[in-house]
Amino acid sequence: MDLATFFKENPKAAIAFSGGVDSAYLLYAASKYGIQTKAYYVKTAFQPQFELEDARLIADELHIDMAVIEEDILKQEQIMINSPERCYFCKKRLFSLIMQAAKDDGFSLLLDGTNASDDVSDRPGMKALKELSVRSPLRECGLTKEVIRSLSKEAGLFTWNKPAYACLATRIPAGTVITAEKLSNTEKAEDYLHKLGFTDFRVRLYADCAKIQVPENQLDKILRHRVLILQELKKYYSDVLLDLEVRR
Repeated sequence: MDLATFFKENPKAAIAFSGGVDSAYLLYAASKYGIQTKAYYVKTAFQPQFELEDARLIADELHIDMAVIEEDILKQEQIMINSPERCYFCKKRLFSLIMQAAKDDGFSLLLDGTNASDDVSDRPGMKALKELSVRSPLRECGLTKEVIRSLSKEAGLFTWNKPAYACLATRIPAGTVITAEKLSNTEKAEDYLHKLGFTDFRVRLYADCAKIQVPENQLDKILRHRVLILQELKKYYSDVLLDLEVRR
């Protein structure tokens, strides 16, 4: 099956929208094939501000209505305690909110941007999507991340080469309680490195320290900016460490 067939069979559907590569292309395809749709973005402390800005920009460019649902995710104890099942509980909560909002708007079908490259066997969040009967057209149609990037480039979507981005909670080790302060520190630290020109990196919490992971080709740049990075990140962390195993 291809996307044209999928959308012909499903001419009305809501889309869970994150502003990333996959959901952006899914929204574009929904627009291209003329289905009745609406995008739903859930704003929590786990998402940095730039993700919401990207999502709004894409929705505006495609002339698709987008609802923003505000959620205080840290009030959910099963999520805040940060067990290895955190992603399951988080996905279940966020997609349940989207499904209710979509239902109120007259949509009975919810789609998400899971693609054919995603290893669903190793993602607790995928279990939640299955339980909620969320469908993943990109995965069902065999579209891999590489193909989606190529198609996105052809479509003129600025997200075509956007680095993969996991939520801010993934920077905090499992078993460490998630707080608003820890998430805010992560966002500020990563925003600073992004402004310095670093790409596809992470600032992970290690005890009270920041552990920076960058691709191997950016190690020299980290050292060139060492003093500036220390001055900024030590506002939020006791020490700043560099992961020599690098980010792959």
